[in-house]
Amino acid sequence: MAFISAQSPPRTIEIQRWVLDSPTQLRTLRASLHKAITGQVLAEGEALDEVPEKVVLVATELATNALRHGLPPTIVRLGRAGDRFVLDVADHSPDAPPEYQAGRPLGHGGLGLQFAKQFSLEIGWYVEDDTKHVWAEFPVPA
Repeated sequence: MAFISAQSPPRTIEIQRWVLDSPTQLRTLRASLHKAITGQVLAEGEALDEVPEKVVLVATELATNALRHGLPPTIVRLGRAGDRFVLDVADHSPDAPPEYQAGRPLGHGGLGLQFAKQFSLEIGWYVEDDTKHVWAEFPVPA
């Protein structure tokens, strides 16, 4: 198992927050998150070449993990720290640390952490009170 940094992300200015209780809300999260970053709605089937689309993908995967394995509600926050976006996905299962396993076959879970590690500058997790947070940093597009 590869190690994920057990530390808090840098301090951020919160841009937007979403509270999710079920997987049916993920579609709304994707569109709203993309709009929060770019000012434009994410088009169906749009390529994941750019930072906003990668943030949306990682947010969706981490939120799916939190909804599946954590206790509701799942809280997704988008913040900014200087030249970086910080995505923070929280659930209320502090005793279930995230497990990253490189090379895990598709369909066997863990895809959210694999995408986060591949697409972000840094990932980590921490527990605050009764809440577990998994976070990822992305560059702010020029």
